[in-house]
Amino acid sequence: MDPTEQQTQIALDENHWWYRGRRRYIRAALDGLELRPAARILDAGCGSGRTLDDLAGYGQVSGIDLSEFAAAAARARGHADVHVGRVEALPWADASFDLVTALDVVEHTPDDRATLTEMRRVTRPRGHALITVPAYQRLFSAHDVVNHHYRRYSRGLLTAAAQEAGWTVDWTAYFNSILLAPAAVVRMARYRGSDQPKRRSDFEITPRAISALLELPMWAEAALLRLGVRLPAGLSLLALLTNPGGATDTPARDSLEPTP
Repeated sequence: MDPTEQQTQIALDENHWWYRGRRRYIRAALDGLELRPAARILDAGCGSGRTLDDLAGYGQVSGIDLSEFAAAAARARGHADVHVGRVEALPWADASFDLVTALDVVEHTPDDRATLTEMRRVTRPRGHALITVPAYQRLFSAHDVVNHHYRRYSRGLLTAAAQEAGWTVDWTAYFNSILLAPAAVVRMARYRGSDQPKRRSDFEITPRAISALLELPMWAEAALLRLGVRLPAGLSLLALLTNPGGATDTPARDSLEPTP
């Protein structure tokens, strides 16, 4: 990701309507899980550590991010076990975690199967992964270019990638559904091919005056998720995965490796 864009996102992730709404959705999904007491939780691609704050309410948290800037921000929030590295090469032993989250991370990696396989390696049998990704390749826009996304996903594409990595897909659900149509119009209007110069992402173009209003639909969608409703369309896609156990294709690691 462009360093300037990353710093912008870290500055916004506490109060921006998108991050606030996504956190509600993630909490709704997590509250439906039966995690053991003192569960170990990894946030792969932890960014500033704001999500680690919430995850700490469910267990013992660890984080990793490719950016030293982001990792330092996460440590400054009081999260000691935060490492710098790639999510395709996690520096933890096999079956270390009860839950792994990767929130808008997988689309940043060139080989999503390898990423999902590595996440499964560090997840205990019957443990879970909670993943969010941007939806619909046809909506690939300047926002994706600036954020160095390799792809966007449909339910079928994400399910196939997860299953090929050895996960069982418990369920998938779209979110940010109400804003799908207007956002699609804006993004396709702003993007006319990959040869266009990079522009700003969508995070800075939302007027602050309507931020609270834009967050309201995601509150409603989170409430629906708690009731078991899986929305059929949206700007983003959420998946809950379970590790059925068995060998992975990646080499076993017995201990924490040095951070690159």
